[in-house]
Amino acid sequence: MSRSRTQRTEMDGVLGALGPARTWPRVGSGDPAYHDIADFLVDEALLLDHNQIEEWQAFLAEDLVYRMPVRRTVYRDQGPGFDPVMGHFDEDYETMTARIRRLRSNAAWAEDPPSRVRRFVSNITAAAMEPPGEFAVTSYVLALRSQWTKSEFDIVSMERHDVLRRNETSFKIARRIIYLDQSTLDTSTISVFF
Repeated sequence: MSRSRTQRTEMDGVLGALGPARTWPRVGSGDPAYHDIADFLVDEALLLDHNQIEEWQAFLAEDLVYRMPVRRTVYRDQGPGFDPVMGHFDEDYETMTARIRRLRSNAAWAEDPPSRVRRFVSNITAAAMEPPGEFAVTSYVLALRSQWTKSEFDIVSMERHDVLRRNETSFKIARRIIYLDQSTLDTSTISVFF
């Protein structure tokens, strides 16, 4: 069941800084769980890169929180560099379902023809959370996007903070907070998923 925007918990804050390596026991790169998480993130990127968004939706938990706060340029003593209210994305499972449905309709003009995106996932760290079977995962993503006949790529660099929940076959994304490295995006639309 999806939570409304007024039912957010403290964990859904603008930064959502779970800090897996600092907060929970770190899952080492030799641990089988780490390999399962890395495989999941690669499989997810592959689905998105090939525009298989319905299949990707199966990776989303029904209590999903999916956010991308707007980055602000601030001095060090002015607090976090992310807007506490504004976001490029502020979604739950129901709104993500509507976005996916719209992308497959004739109303998604910004994505017809669809963007060609290549997502490079790296710097994966993971930590075991409570309850057992949940993992706080941080990853870096570099996305190259092109559309139409443009020869140049839009470049979007980000850090993701996820909560992945193990299920019978793999994982579900229960929470994803995306922190862009740019305060001004040099892309015509941001209608693709990261």
